[in-house]
Amino acid sequence: MNLANKITMTRICMIPIFMIAYLIDFPYHNLVACLIFALAAFTDGVDGYVARNYKMVTDFGKFIDPLADKLLIATALICFVEENEIAGYMAVLIIAREFIVTGLRTVAMSKGVVIAASMTGKIKTVIQIIAVICVFLFGNEPVYGNLNINIFGRSFTPGYIAMFIATIYTIYSGIEYLAKNKELLADQ
Repeated sequence: MNLANKITMTRICMIPIFMIAYLIDFPYHNLVACLIFALAAFTDGVDGYVARNYKMVTDFGKFIDPLADKLLIATALICFVEENEIAGYMAVLIIAREFIVTGLRTVAMSKGVVIAASMTGKIKTVIQIIAVICVFLFGNEPVYGNLNINIFGRSFTPGYIAMFIATIYTIYSGIEYLAKNKELLADQ
């Protein structure tokens, strides 16, 4: 296993540590969980950089890197729903998009077509990571401080709003993937 893939595997190993730090109540557990999440998310850029610049791109890396990203984000979302930080529909829509795009890539592979990650997909990942960190910093149990924003007579945390924006962008990127690759789904 090359260095890039080891970095990716480290990200996967950090997921249960992140989850435990978030769900078990101890002093500064939210801060610890946020830092673990941020470090794990940072490794996403590092493994890609190492793989591309040191010619360590492998089929295993192409498989495991996006899976690691999806596992990290899905874990954070499910934990947030468990702790009432975000609405369940946000987690469902974001995770559903990931299943749909993964399914589309599987269909494409069966037809000998490779669907490369689009810029929209990369931006989606960055927005999701930022939104997760915003939930930590500005959610119901914020690391930073209590802030609420009133919209149409309802009060929302900035973290909730950030996750709502991430949900909308995630849906958009999923629709874009489907639209660009609709011929793969057509019956022949």
